[in-house]
Amino acid sequence: MDKQKITFTLNHVRREEYIDPRASLSEVLRDQMELTSVKHGCNVGECGACTVLVDGEPFNSCIYLAIWVDGKDVLTLEGLTDIDGKISDIQQAFIDEGAVQCGFCTPGFIMSSLPIIESEKTFSREEIRKQISGNFCRCTGYETIVNAIEKTAKARKSGK
Repeated sequence: MDKQKITFTLNHVRREEYIDPRASLSEVLRDQMELTSVKHGCNVGECGACTVLVDGEPFNSCIYLAIWVDGKDVLTLEGLTDIDGKISDIQQAFIDEGAVQCGFCTPGFIMSSLPIIESEKTFSREEIRKQISGNFCRCTGYETIVNAIEKTAKARKSGK
């Protein structure tokens, strides 16, 4: 099949890529563009390991066709570091709270948490759990993940 050109913003940089129009976004991001934070987990949209933001909304990139990002903004974990390679506050909170063990699910959880911590709304712990319910972790037990998200959201709201 012929490759098709798409133009989109990836991690704050405008990109043009030629893709197989049947390819999932996770295949293009990880396999073609070598963004290793996008994990191939279940490949059916159930584990959340491949979560990225498309126009600010979390999507399982394994069931999102790459062709659909034409004209859109895509953000992966790689886009959270600053120009000097310093990690973001949410990444640091995951480390500080012990929310990282094997690390496989961590990028997806962090990407799913961004709309929570960037929201003007204050989420309860139960609401945070609901918002990240599409992501699975087999190591941490979720409490430390919720702690990291809550901590970062509170810090951002207080300006710290």
